Amino acid sequence: MAGATAVGAAGARLRVARLGLWLIATILAVRQLAVVLGTPRGERLTDLETWVGPDGVLHVEGSLYDSTRFTGTPFGGLVLKPLTRAAEEALGWGWTFGTLLLVVALGLVAARALPPSVGRRTSLLAAPVAVSLLMLSLPVRTTLWLGQTSIIPVLLVLLGCFTVRGQRAGGLLIGVAAALQPPLLLLAPLLWFTGRHKAALSTGVTFAACTALAWVAMSQDSYTYWVHHMAGVGLGGEADALANQSLHGALLRAGLTGPPEVALFLALGTTAAALGLRRAVRYARDGQLLLAVAITGCAAIAISPTAWQHQLLWVLLTAVGRVGRRAGDRYVWPVAVVLVMTLPARWMLPDKAVVGPLTDNLVLVSALAAATAVPFLSRTSPFYQSPIPTQCATPAPARLGNVPLLPFLRRVLTRPNLLLELLLIRVTYAVYQQIRIAATGDRGTAEHHGREIHALEKRLSVDIEHWVNHAVVRTDWLRGFFDFYYASFHFVVPLTVLAVLYVRRPVDYRWARSALGLATLLGLLGFWLYPLAPPRLMPGLGFIDTVHGVQDFSRPGYGAMTDVTNQYAAMPSLHFGWSLWCGIVIVVLARRWWVKALGTLHPLFTVSAIVATANHWVLDAVGGALVVGAGFGLVYVFSGPRPAAVSGTVVAAPEESRGSVGAGR
Repeated sequence: MAGATAVGAAGARLRVARLGLWLIATILAVRQLAVVLGTPRGERLTDLETWVGPDGVLHVEGSLYDSTRFTGTPFGGLVLKPLTRAAEEALGWGWTFGTLLLVVALGLVAARALPPSVGRRTSLLAAPVAVSLLMLSLPVRTTLWLGQTSIIPVLLVLLGCFTVRGQRAGGLLIGVAAALQPPLLLLAPLLWFTGRHKAALSTGVTFAACTALAWVAMSQDSYTYWVHHMAGVGLGGEADALANQSLHGALLRAGLTGPPEVALFLALGTTAAALGLRRAVRYARDGQLLLAVAITGCAAIAISPTAWQHQLLWVLLTAVGRVGRRAGDRYVWPVAVVLVMTLPARWMLPDKAVVGPLTDNLVLVSALAAATAVPFLSRTSPFYQSPIPTQCATPAPARLGNVPLLPFLRRVLTRPNLLLELLLIRVTYAVYQQIRIAATGDRGTAEHHGREIHALEKRLSVDIEHWVNHAVVRTDWLRGFFDFYYASFHFVVPLTVLAVLYVRRPVDYRWARSALGLATLLGLLGFWLYPLAPPRLMPGLGFIDTVHGVQDFSRPGYGAMTDVTNQYAAMPSLHFGWSLWCGIVIVVLARRWWVKALGTLHPLFTVSAIVATANHWVLDAVGGALVVGAGFGLVYVFSGPRPAAVSGTVVAAPEESRGSVGAGR
């Protein structure tokens, strides 16, 4: 009886989770619809307007390729021509809403195409998760914004592989997709080498028939596209633009041109196609046809002359592949793919010249990795269904009893996957920067809050900023020391502490990292709710900005710094908060007394630097201390006390949390 009750409760929770995920997917779809249709005419659906507007290339007499604005195949133009009869406004609404429906259908088909070995929970939640990820992805957002047709070939391929009955019918749909996007002809050999001979032949025949039909109806256009432009090479925007994530675009961006570039492109493209097809055939025979199709699509991206952002959905579909023997490694590839396909590349990698080529070609690198290198697990592998479990400590008895211990907050005894950790830290910091900039208040409000803080400090007799600032300015070596300390140690020390903990104290690393993350989140909330001008930006008080130089208060932006960062993110002071976090972690965990002493000096020097350089009020440091204390407190509430005296007793993480709690070594 108790077992049946537990199963019923679990099923109810699963249904609630599924309903919630569908609600999220619906909200995302409505938001995308509102963003596109809420944009003024002329700034939205620009590609669609180029094709079918009053002066569009599909509406006027002459060749589709008199300009390079139309980049589709002649067959694509033949299919789109009837749309010229529709009214522009109705077409905008109908096209956008219809594209959203195609995205939903694509998510449903992709969820249905998962291997039969997936669990019941995954099969129930896959559809809303897939639709949500598609709505968030850059290819879908770009497709909706431009009014492109890129969803249609992907959907046709998935329908042909997983939905329609009969190999000939499936091949027909894939052939139509290839007629719209020729690099997808790579699917024909995939079908042939996996025993689907009828589907492969049907794909080739359908492609040839559609292309021939367009040739008969639009012979001049067909000659221009297939012969003069060599299957569309040179159409559309500049081929070396960052939006072109093909091998051809990457080589052009690297400075190669002419015959050397063509020869290298053909050599690399042939290699990528051969390796991709070989791997795709292996995974298709293994029963992972969706992964095989996605790998082939990634190879098609690489060998295409132009692969624009709206044509890159195949990379997202490779997230279905499983990588890694340990439970903590299992989510590295899906998380990386989702981040690459939903966020700008500069959020993933630091803004440094040395990684510039990688940043510029990040999607291409991901596609090539999926097609040729990522070691996806075979279903015959013993780790496919049962990865090495993550080791966790027994539940902490000192936790607050009325707060449920969530599975992914259990005290894990092994270090997380380094690649995933670095990726999430980088993305989290990029999000932190964006939110901090977005939280910028207006100048008047920030100065008003500055006067409030200054008045409160006077009442508390802690208004020492002016005296300290001018005393330091009069001593050159002291001014130089505090300027250097302020500018240099804010990031170096926390990153060093995290690195040492990761290598030597993985359990404490999780405790410290979580506290720092929560404190930073609370700090962002403070920036949003209480924009505050620091002393250096308060006119009339006589503070001297020792780090940034003299500020021109007659200018609304106070100079260049306001253009790149939020100058009013003073309360709380995360400069001091992060240093206090370092001090607490070092004092608590260090074994040697002199290391503990250094740990106490860092927050002391930091608070002196932020006050001496006029970058923060004294009460800002108090705010920083409060959010750090709250961060450690929340970690205690949710996961219990720091596992300082963890016994040798460990338990494997439950199935629900294996992918979330990290990897062992």
